[in-house]
Amino acid sequence: MTPETQENIRMLRDSVAAVVPPGGGLQRVRRLRFGMPGFDRGVWRQMAEMGWTGLRVPEAAGGAGLGMVEACALVEALAGGLVPEPLAACMAVAPLLPGDVLGRVLEGHAVVVPAWQERADAVEPGADTVARGGRVTGLKLFVPMAAGADLFLVAVQDGAVLVEVGAAGVAVECAGTQDGGHVGTVRLDGAACRDAGPGMQAALDDAALLTAAALLGVMERAFAMTLEFMRTRTQFGRAIGSFQALQHRAADLQVQVALTRASVESAAAALDAGAHGPARQAAVSRAKARAAEAGMHVTREAIQLHGGVGYTDEYDVGLFLRRAMVLSNQFGSARLHRARFAATSLETDE
Repeated sequence: MTPETQENIRMLRDSVAAVVPPGGGLQRVRRLRFGMPGFDRGVWRQMAEMGWTGLRVPEAAGGAGLGMVEACALVEALAGGLVPEPLAACMAVAPLLPGDVLGRVLEGHAVVVPAWQERADAVEPGADTVARGGRVTGLKLFVPMAAGADLFLVAVQDGAVLVEVGAAGVAVECAGTQDGGHVGTVRLDGAACRDAGPGMQAALDDAALLTAAALLGVMERAFAMTLEFMRTRTQFGRAIGSFQALQHRAADLQVQVALTRASVESAAAALDAGAHGPARQAAVSRAKARAAEAGMHVTREAIQLHGGVGYTDEYDVGLFLRRAMVLSNQFGSARLHRARFAATSLETDE
């Protein structure tokens, strides 16, 4: 990692304080849970003003032109505060957007999220969605924070198209998720669309890796909260963190966090170095599969190590388990990415 990249990461992490309160207070997150659209448009505009929505957009197109290493570091830091704005999804697709739509995103006036999944076990995006003559027809499942989107970037058989949320022939039905957010089922029946060209698979890989970085941020914060609890909670006149059995469990969680960080950072560096094809997909899938499984393990153990208080909704650590439950399946489950890693690794070896 170059000194310039290290400095970029430091500045990005420092800038997160504008959105995540000092000490990581979650009052805003709690206030937005189980409501629509589930995030704050004012905060979204603030993110755009700081250049986050265009972080990976080339400078020539008005973006910051930074790499995946910096993007993952930013998403990780925001995830530690459980920020509900769909930045990772929008950041991943921003480089595909035409100039006028991109301008709206960079100014914070529009939210664009990918609509790609057609079946619970889907691997290939857009297999059953057809776009012809400026019209698109198909069904998309599990679209993140769909109620707050202005446009969908829809995967189709030969690329991607842009669809305005309020256009005729677009129906969105939302269902709540464990963390207080939601996903949408999007039905497209001859809706007007604009071609967005190729590159959807690469954007989805970027979204999967950014989601892995978010899981890293979630598990890291949950682990830090658990360590603090173990230092201060006493039993039999001693801090519970002094009990060897609990120390062993905490050490296991630290290993899981460290391994996940190594996997995410390695994948991000590979993408920035120009990895493509099966090698690119294998790097992303390895990181996402590990983050999904480790995220669930670490946050579940955090609840256990907090004891009875960890099970109450009023205690913050439970919010991190809820977020991990959502992120672990977003842009591909551990099972899906393990299967893809196995397939793409074979192709790479050949």
